[in-house]
Amino acid sequence: MPWLRGSRLRTAGAVLAATLLGSTLAAPAARAEPPGGALTDLVNPFIGSRHDGNTYPGAAVPFGMVQLSPDTGHTTGYGYDDDHIRGFSAVHVSGVGCGLGGDLPVLPTTGDITETDYAKYAAAYRHDGESARPGYYRVGLTSYGGITAELTATARTGRQRYTFPATDKANVLLNTGQSLHRTVSTRVEVLDSRTIRTALTGRGFCQDTQPYTLYTITRFDRPFTAYGTWDGDVVTPGAKRSTASGRHGAYARFDTRRDRTVEATTAISHVDAAGAARNLRAEGGRSFDRTKAAADAAWERRLSLVRTRGGDPALRRTFYSSLYRSFLAPNIGSDVDGRYRGWDQKVHRTADFGGSAYYQNWSLWDTYRTQAQLLALLAPRESRDMALSVLRIDKESGWLPKWGYGTVETNIMTGDPVTPFLTNAYQQGLLAGHEQEAYAALRKNADGVPPAASPAVGREANGPYLKDGFAPFIKGRPHHKPGDSDFDHGASATLEYALSDAMLAQMARDLGHTADADRYAARARNYRKIFDASTGFFRARDERGAFTGPADPARSEGFHEGTSWQYQWLVPQDLPGVLRLIGGRDRADERLDAFFAYRQLLKDPRKTAREVWVNGPYDYYNADKYNPQNEPDLIAPYTYLSTGRPWKTTDVVHAALTLFTDSPSGMTGNDDLGTMSAWMVLSAIGVFPVQPGTDSWGLSTPVFDRVELTLDRRYYPAGRFTITAPGTSSTDRYVQSVRLDGVDRDRTYLTTGELRSGRELAFTVGARPSGWGTGDDAAPPPVGTAAGSGRP
Repeated sequence: MPWLRGSRLRTAGAVLAATLLGSTLAAPAARAEPPGGALTDLVNPFIGSRHDGNTYPGAAVPFGMVQLSPDTGHTTGYGYDDDHIRGFSAVHVSGVGCGLGGDLPVLPTTGDITETDYAKYAAAYRHDGESARPGYYRVGLTSYGGITAELTATARTGRQRYTFPATDKANVLLNTGQSLHRTVSTRVEVLDSRTIRTALTGRGFCQDTQPYTLYTITRFDRPFTAYGTWDGDVVTPGAKRSTASGRHGAYARFDTRRDRTVEATTAISHVDAAGAARNLRAEGGRSFDRTKAAADAAWERRLSLVRTRGGDPALRRTFYSSLYRSFLAPNIGSDVDGRYRGWDQKVHRTADFGGSAYYQNWSLWDTYRTQAQLLALLAPRESRDMALSVLRIDKESGWLPKWGYGTVETNIMTGDPVTPFLTNAYQQGLLAGHEQEAYAALRKNADGVPPAASPAVGREANGPYLKDGFAPFIKGRPHHKPGDSDFDHGASATLEYALSDAMLAQMARDLGHTADADRYAARARNYRKIFDASTGFFRARDERGAFTGPADPARSEGFHEGTSWQYQWLVPQDLPGVLRLIGGRDRADERLDAFFAYRQLLKDPRKTAREVWVNGPYDYYNADKYNPQNEPDLIAPYTYLSTGRPWKTTDVVHAALTLFTDSPSGMTGNDDLGTMSAWMVLSAIGVFPVQPGTDSWGLSTPVFDRVELTLDRRYYPAGRFTITAPGTSSTDRYVQSVRLDGVDRDRTYLTTGELRSGRELAFTVGARPSGWGTGDDAAPPPVGTAAGSGRP
């Protein structure tokens, strides 16, 4: 059912219709039988559109190139608390922290065109006149005599339907000169009485980038009665072509005194104008209603890969909304004919690498921790193409990406996130036939730095890291390429490099590169180089090797978007080694309890999560507590698996799940292309990637009685994997035993191989902690940190 701001459209027969929109997740909560109706009815696209979740509510299909959604003046597009819409633009990226996309905002208006700045001609709307569901968005604009706007989408087109008042001056404004990024230049062309073509060149994401160009073509369902362009404040009726570098656009006018509805389809391409035209011909032929139905069906197929039983209605809405957001990115970058524009700015074809599609938009610092693993599980065919697309970036531009948008590198964030992303793909069996190609690219990245002419920064601090074993913290060091600098975050970069070295060591050993594997395994222990025994925490070193910055770990410097308290657990490759540095399992457990405010949490988990853990979405520093709103400590709750107290993992995870709700403010910080949403999904089903870049999945109590995963038989021969936890609740949440296909197991983790060959993971739960998972060999073992290391 569509979701309304302030209220919700109710569909006859929908079991969940009486549940309040603003209710919060009680994880786990009272159980209910699975409701009837479509799973798309449970999705609320407005979740995360308030308090800097930075999601968008508009129309898209899974991994679509187009995300047709309203822009209200918020930095990243849509803000729930805004009351004017500037336009419905074709490109959005879910959950990013800086402005990006927002290309070609289109807005219906009436009357004479007297304003060309979309902040001034923006249309008002009311909260109770807006609704959304997967693949569809609708809003009543209260300006301009009242106009209803409806949006839907295919992979490469955005379909619009506008219902105007009766007038001979119904306008559709196509704004090429304003977007969510810096505009370099734009071109508009009125091709005929129904068609307008544009090219938009922009640059920037958080900082400057190389320029990128988007090509669009918009075709209306009937001829317009007038048209024109604008450049700055000057409107030129009848003009067919225009190029400008500032405010700029075109308009089409219609007479709606007899027929009040105007439909338009916008196709886009990152390749060229011909590509946009082909995309329009291939995907723009259906009616609006058939396009909407097809989008809904596409989402229903994706969501039905995970069937849950149990949990209250709010939990189910929150869960399926998180699953929905997990499938929004990465995005298709190739046209229907298989052409795509590579990072060398040349045109290539998907046939060159045997992929079905080329993908783009890589927030790897975020997604390597959760979303990459969820997609590998539920969408392995697409995940294979995604991994191969990343390898094409290396082949075509000379280096692997860090944070890629469209056809350019932004160099946003730090460390070496591409390595665990690709080693995860390898461990999940997604790189068959490309293993050595992937290894060669990763080896080059791990052992060097990009040349000066490359836009990539790669492992920027590799020089001193390879020489001394750590990346120095050099605040304000001259940085000759746009983006973030690893030297500005030397301590966290050291930890990220060492994590990646461990994952690469495992891959190297599997592929027979023994000498390399030993070398990377030694480097995987470099986390020890920044451990300050005098404080008992990791601490930045300067270029002379001296510890630098405040000794207080809550005020530490050199950690990217976090503190030493939060980064101390980012050593998933060797948690036993970290625990020894801290003073053993018991001392580490005490520190974890302080970090999570565990005693307070047991008394009131919801209050602790919201008042002790959470400050603000961008309050990264001066903290000694868990920050569930950001990525550095996402895996921290699972550290208790290594201290022999797995029940505490469940306590912390279930408290963190209360931060996800089915309201617009129901996100824990930026969603970062599905990273936080994937954390919620995986933690809710009780199977979580505790060692990113490997094949290990940590276990905690699911919040549902039953979860059925439908899996691709090409990768998972059984085709289905079931997780059961009958009776799970807010009181009965502790694991008493676990059985895999009927066989008892005390280990607190699974491998992908066990998921692949297994059929059912059965949890028995109770009201008190048990001895399950407390044995010496129960926790996930170290990975890639010693010669010959590997799975037991």
